[in-house]
Amino acid sequence: MRFGGIGRARKMDELVSARFERACERWPENPALIYLGESFSYNELKELIERFATGLYDLGVKDDARVMLYIPNCPQFLIAYFAAQRIGAIPVPVSPIYTPHELAYMINDSGADTIVCQDTNFGYVREVFPKTSLKRVIVVNLVDILPWWKKAIGTLFDKVPHGTVDQDKGIYPFKGLIRRYPPQPPKVEINPREHLAYILYTGGTTGFPKGVPNTHAAMVSAIDGYHRATEGYVREGEDRLIIVNPLFHVMSQQAIMALGLARGNLTLLMPVPQIDAVLEGVQRYKITLFVGVPMLYRMILENDRLGLYDLSSLRYCTCGGDVLPLEVFNRWRELCGVPMRQDYGSTEQGLTILSPWDRDPVPGALGFSIPSKELKIVYPDTIEPVPLDRPGELLVTSDFQMKGYWNKPEETAACFVETDGKKWYRTQDYVRMDEEGQIYYVDRSADVIKFKGYRISASEIEAALQDHPAVIGACTVGVPDPKVGERIKAIVVLKEDVRGVGSSDLIRWCRDRLAPYKVPQYIEFRDMLPKSKVGKLLRREIREEERRRLAKEKEATG
Repeated sequence: MRFGGIGRARKMDELVSARFERACERWPENPALIYLGESFSYNELKELIERFATGLYDLGVKDDARVMLYIPNCPQFLIAYFAAQRIGAIPVPVSPIYTPHELAYMINDSGADTIVCQDTNFGYVREVFPKTSLKRVIVVNLVDILPWWKKAIGTLFDKVPHGTVDQDKGIYPFKGLIRRYPPQPPKVEINPREHLAYILYTGGTTGFPKGVPNTHAAMVSAIDGYHRATEGYVREGEDRLIIVNPLFHVMSQQAIMALGLARGNLTLLMPVPQIDAVLEGVQRYKITLFVGVPMLYRMILENDRLGLYDLSSLRYCTCGGDVLPLEVFNRWRELCGVPMRQDYGSTEQGLTILSPWDRDPVPGALGFSIPSKELKIVYPDTIEPVPLDRPGELLVTSDFQMKGYWNKPEETAACFVETDGKKWYRTQDYVRMDEEGQIYYVDRSADVIKFKGYRISASEIEAALQDHPAVIGACTVGVPDPKVGERIKAIVVLKEDVRGVGSSDLIRWCRDRLAPYKVPQYIEFRDMLPKSKVGKLLRREIREEERRRLAKEKEATG
């Protein structure tokens, strides 16, 4: 099955919420969400969205206004996300653990005039309010829309986090808005190909996050690609999805629509990635669809109580957001009897490549491009196509792709290239394509180590290290060396109960599994590795540490 560019025409010129609304018409009484044990039907969720949309509009949130979502996984996130889009506003989801410095930058960069925040991080919002474009704050408590008796029990046993919130002009409680306003939002004319569905933030080469604006049509095309690839395998109105990854990330936004809310299926929404709670949720609600990142799967596999839970209900498991180690792939299949399928995409392009669902995935293969995306694999210096099965930089284009970063013309110019009469996004990822058209991940361009003329994949070394039974995490970087280009250094995290494993043991392990020029020259042990707010390994932080260390050594020796 190759689904890139094949299949009947689909409707892309519609709002992101259109498929959810059709699901509401078809399965009004089906449970749409389960959160903290409370179930919300499709009709109930739709009414909450419309009430909140009416309230936002009455407060002055109009067409093209930016609404920042500074809250963790909870129904209020989805309510605010769809409600903003419903009245033509633009949701700006950000991590709820951002600091005031990060928050102020993104508020002002996006021009957000409204922020939806949790009461526990209201203090950060209050701190930045005078320095930003904000006009109003809507405050959420995680149990706002749960029954009174659940709130009472949670409060009695101190299980509900609370923060101090000012009672001041421009500050509104979320629950007050949904109680006060009827489900009658105004009708707003929206062009799906031109109107933004969201602005998401991703890392910037200048040190500042970049805003990624994408239209409704772009989001719908990605959701449609996911839908088409899974058609005939995901059972509409019957399957049960669990979402653990943060909703402020595009991967979760697309998955919850394509597998859950657009298909009449139930979604179990987890507020935090607490592994025992995740496993209990799979067992209790007989979850059939699991979406996660490699670190989540690894955390589950390392859980001491894993054998106490029944995971036999799982039918399909997908993994995205980072490189999937072969060891995790194999261990998960042995545990559940279910192969793990990969997704590949980016904040800029959304979902781009998917493992086919009509066959067992090939270990190490990402899969095929989705219908709305066109791929090209090129030499990065010349943008000329590479031969089949040779690694090169992945370029992506689409009729629906973003035009550029928000207020970042220099970053836009650096990340896009024009060739063959089209504008292509440079992913900075190295991949290769086989004869069938399947894509295989090789490495991140910036993470290729150059040693004695060899280009070495950091991911390959990390995968070898992580296959060692004592290793739970690894990061590999190149340390500048004028004689050889870069020497290979690995940062390793061992399992807590491991004793007697040293650097010489791991180097011998690598020598048995890697070509001599790929074996690390140095191994350093740490308690943890630097990760982004969505769980990605931050090799650049390790590289920067090494450069600073070398600069100090050079300065000390004169």
